Amino acid sequence: MSDKTSKQQDDGLQAMMQAGQAMMQGFFESLVKQHVAMQNSTGLAAPDVPMPDNATLARLQKEFASNHMALWSSMLNRKPGENPEPIVAPEAGDKRFSSAEWSNNPMFDYLRQSYLINSGFLRQVTDSVPLDDERAKARLQFLTRQYIDALAPSNFAATNPEFIRTALETEGKSITRGIQNMLADFEKGRVSMTDETVFEVGRELAITPGAVIFENDLIQLIQYAPLTEKVAQTPFLIVPPCINKYYILDLQAENSFVRYIVEQGHTVFLVSWKNAGQEDANKTWDDYVERGPLAALEVVREVTKVKKPNVLGFCVGGTILATALAVARARGEDPVNSVTFLTTLLDFSDTGEIGCLIDEASVQQREATIGKGGLLRGQELANVFSFLRANDLVWQYVVSNYLKGGTPKAFDLLHWNSDATNLPGPFLAWYLRNMYLENNLRVPGRLTVAGQKIALGKIDVPVYFFAAREDHIVPWTTSYLGRALLGGETTFVLGASGHIAGTINPVTKNRRSYWTNPAKMSLPDEWLAGAQEHPGSWWAHWIEWLNGFAGRQVEARGRLGSARYEPVEPAPGRYVKVRA
Repeated sequence: MSDKTSKQQDDGLQAMMQAGQAMMQGFFESLVKQHVAMQNSTGLAAPDVPMPDNATLARLQKEFASNHMALWSSMLNRKPGENPEPIVAPEAGDKRFSSAEWSNNPMFDYLRQSYLINSGFLRQVTDSVPLDDERAKARLQFLTRQYIDALAPSNFAATNPEFIRTALETEGKSITRGIQNMLADFEKGRVSMTDETVFEVGRELAITPGAVIFENDLIQLIQYAPLTEKVAQTPFLIVPPCINKYYILDLQAENSFVRYIVEQGHTVFLVSWKNAGQEDANKTWDDYVERGPLAALEVVREVTKVKKPNVLGFCVGGTILATALAVARARGEDPVNSVTFLTTLLDFSDTGEIGCLIDEASVQQREATIGKGGLLRGQELANVFSFLRANDLVWQYVVSNYLKGGTPKAFDLLHWNSDATNLPGPFLAWYLRNMYLENNLRVPGRLTVAGQKIALGKIDVPVYFFAAREDHIVPWTTSYLGRALLGGETTFVLGASGHIAGTINPVTKNRRSYWTNPAKMSLPDEWLAGAQEHPGSWWAHWIEWLNGFAGRQVEARGRLGSARYEPVEPAPGRYVKVRA
């Protein structure tokens, strides 16, 4: 190698390191601005963003420069028609660069790989930032991911080869359709994820036969019609989350969790929460406990003449249910026969990515604004959940709908995901402070709800916990900690996939797998190390567990409700159809 060539390479390496330094400085300036913007919009405190130590920076800059030099060398030596091995490849499951043009065309291949090098460098820099505050560090990592995801070359017309190819193939019609799609979404205030004209609640979704037999200002209680000649004597009550619509548990017949339980010979009741309006702006956590699970349990007992139903709570519905059961126990009642918690947090010590968006300043802001009366609009909440997985739930639809002018496919789960719900401000502010911020529910006697000091340890019935291994909303390791807070025997089952796909896993499709371990370890990782994997849906395992608490078989009643609680209207009822 000549001295001249060696000097050119050294100069190139130095230039790349300088470019890395400049990009990093710009990145940190952008992060600070994002922190300030987040503070202004949410009340989150914006901590200083310190730089990593010099040795770490030097190492990362050198790696960054070397990767770019290798990429340049690969591009310069690339022969026409050749498709060399990439210097850096997308992570498994990253669909943004799956089209052949991203690798076959040298220009787009360079854009793709340089983006991956840059984004990897920024993630490493963020991970190296010396912050002792774990929430602040997690927030920094969250903002970094938003920054990186938004700037992907796939998101822009000029740097996305699929946009160019589609525009040429359609003679520009895709551009026209994309603009029309974007304008329509501006009117909606959100990015369309599915064809919303295909599904209607009560027509294609939430179609399990039943009737509303009771309602108050917060819930409608649905009783489902039997689908078997005989049913279990002990009825079953479901408390879904109030932060979205209940019909995630009753989509279409083939993937309805509700229908599955009815088909297994259980008399099923379900709480359908009202989509809060201005008249509900002062509703509190106490209201949701009293007028939700506790009111529903009273009706179920009267209709079935069974004192202790089996109950299930899903997500925040599980947290509300646990609170309600603790209130009932504090009143000296023995309210239920068994409990199932699906992807539920009782211990909030690690709440995953959502927790990084909640701190003292943000909660105080909510308390000062809507905490004394007001609503959290459903779309605001939906946007938060979408940006937790921005590439899957935001940017892929920006590309397909706006850049390529496509129409989203009809998908029942995404229709539900787009059907947002409002929340009363006092309810939300109390929930954020006492659960996410201060983790008070786990401490016996710390919380007073509905006039009672509550303790989860007084819930001394058998409990079945289900969590999902890839759940980014309810981390399974934290859900596992709830076992130690209860007074009864617990069974824990871990399913594959995420918060929704892991839960809604019909037996008929027999997808994915789940893990069981009869041992009760104190730490979740120890439990998993000894767990056995089973192929297929966890539903069959759970229904076998539930049947152990279902009582004897009795003749199914043809009539829904009772003399006191006559059917009000057919399922799914009015409340679930109200749009935010």
